[in-house]
Amino acid sequence: MLSRRILIAALPGLLAAPPVLAQGDFPNRTIRFIVGFPPGGTTDIAARLMAPKMQALLGQPVVVENRTGAGGNIGSEFVVRAPADGHTILMGTIGGLSINPALYGNLSFDPVTDLAPITRVGMILNVLAIPAERPWRDTAQLVAAAKSSPLTFGSSGAGGAGHMAGEQLNLMAGLQNIHVPYRGGAPLITDLMAGRIDFAFTPASGAKPQADGGKLRMIAVSTKDRSTLLPEIPAVAEAPGLAGFDMADWSALMAPRGTPAPVLRTLHGAATAALRDPELVAALAQRGIESTPSSPDECGAFIRAESAKWLPVVRASGARPD
Repeated sequence: MLSRRILIAALPGLLAAPPVLAQGDFPNRTIRFIVGFPPGGTTDIAARLMAPKMQALLGQPVVVENRTGAGGNIGSEFVVRAPADGHTILMGTIGGLSINPALYGNLSFDPVTDLAPITRVGMILNVLAIPAERPWRDTAQLVAAAKSSPLTFGSSGAGGAGHMAGEQLNLMAGLQNIHVPYRGGAPLITDLMAGRIDFAFTPASGAKPQADGGKLRMIAVSTKDRSTLLPEIPAVAEAPGLAGFDMADWSALMAPRGTPAPVLRTLHGAATAALRDPELVAALAQRGIESTPSSPDECGAFIRAESAKWLPVVRASGARPD
């Protein structure tokens, strides 16, 4: 039996130890955090900011792994096929979870039924950005130019928020702008700055530094209202004829279907604790991401609602993976 003196001597170390949320024998090895897009994009950055916070709570390494391609489908399918033991999780996006099933039409899996929601992660601020040398100063001027002659708009991948925002603009304004998909946000921003495409709906985290440097111009945000992160920039919906325009980009943490409930609870506890950590909340906000932790049920309901919202847009636009 430990003496009172030994217990008192050990107390400071016990109090200083990081909280461990693991239950039973989970986790018992490295957790792979799968991102379906290249390094450096907003989804990848969010995962890399979350990983060390979750690692400290779970007591096992949490390693981000990029498995890119097909608008995030490669990463999603990798997690769908992974053992349902909680050691492989997905940073899912609006494209991979709610848009791609309608856009691709031939997926070998259903992200809504083949993945188990853990929590929402964040709302990602997207902006309508144009090359600095283009003459347009607002959305109305861009639309007027596109009515004279179709423009090109880029996105970080078919089926993502940027793609659907461009298709929504085409539908609402009666335009024929041409979609140009890229393999991630970095090459998109490079071509946008060079003027190889006319505009893009893209995360503010990548566009703002270039806009501050005079290489891009941000003329609108894609959400229905102005953002507190960039309050001086109007919403697309403020332009004539575009009332109701709304593309809210988001991400969510998912696990393979069949992952045991205790394991999901452990992952949920670690993820939501990380997303409420003031340091992480501030780091995400600096990159245009609002932390939005939720219950698994709330996350699942949100994903289903988003799938129902974007299905008619995909069908009406005739959008294809390209």
